[in-house]
Amino acid sequence: MARIAVTDGMAESAVQQLRDAGHVVDLEPASLDGFDAVVIRSATKMTSQAISDAPSLKLIGRAGVGVDNIDLEAATEAGILVCNTPISSTQSVVEITIGHLLTSVRHLATGDRDLREGAWTKKALKGSELAGKRLGFIGFGRIAQGVGRVAKAFGMELHGFDPYLPDSAWGQEDCTQHTDVEDVFRLCTHVAVHCNLTEETHHMVNAATLALMPGIGADGIACGNHLVSCARGGIVDEAAVLTALESGVLASCALDVFEVEPATGNPLLRHPNFHGTPHIAAATLEAQGRIGTEMAELLIDFFAGTTPRSVVNRAVLD
Repeated sequence: MARIAVTDGMAESAVQQLRDAGHVVDLEPASLDGFDAVVIRSATKMTSQAISDAPSLKLIGRAGVGVDNIDLEAATEAGILVCNTPISSTQSVVEITIGHLLTSVRHLATGDRDLREGAWTKKALKGSELAGKRLGFIGFGRIAQGVGRVAKAFGMELHGFDPYLPDSAWGQEDCTQHTDVEDVFRLCTHVAVHCNLTEETHHMVNAATLALMPGIGADGIACGNHLVSCARGGIVDEAAVLTALESGVLASCALDVFEVEPATGNPLLRHPNFHGTPHIAAATLEAQGRIGTEMAELLIDFFAGTTPRSVVNRAVLD
């Protein structure tokens, strides 16, 4: 029997699954001291101090994909496994990314705002099509590949940068591989961010890279430049994005993630060509159910003596 703390909520069915397996689950822990595992989402920050304050922890479970809210070095030094659920939310993030792309090029958010304010801006809101345009990916893992398959159905041409992806994956997805991130921006009027936040990717989308975007689609249409990120806050330099929107370098930007969350008061929210969502890419009924089930199974297997497949800091196993 293990004591498991859940700090940011978990599907009821998954909690019951853990309890049925004989484990104690606390949904409102006062602290993490005395627990064998903790399940977190993006709100909880497992800093080095938080890790040192919980010496009994054996596993940190990230219910989701990104682990930038966990001090991996500190966890590894303490001998704590860190595991995520990399598959469960893929479809949800794919769909919201496509939703943001469509909203950007067809002025869906702007049109809604105008209608609510009593304005009929039919003539002003002429959009462009995704068909015939190049979509560039910063990171081309499972989620990006899913977005790419939908984008191809719309008639888009795919380009990407991901130095960690095997060469074989690019041909399978009919996406042109680039070894220089600047080449993706130079070629593509539409860019979707799908990489992890690391020191290497911090502000990878910045004034210099945005300035490279062509503004003219591969089909010769002056569609403007469009940026979407449903990855992690901090990859996109938000100050540079605001400047690019004000100057017209960017025709639109859509973010689901921000450098500082909650993002209330963020100056981007006041720009008419920006629209955003409050970090809800994985927030679907289906995804939350899958995430909870995947995490419960991972924990049950771990405490039964099986190493989880999704260990992020594999050095602990050495």
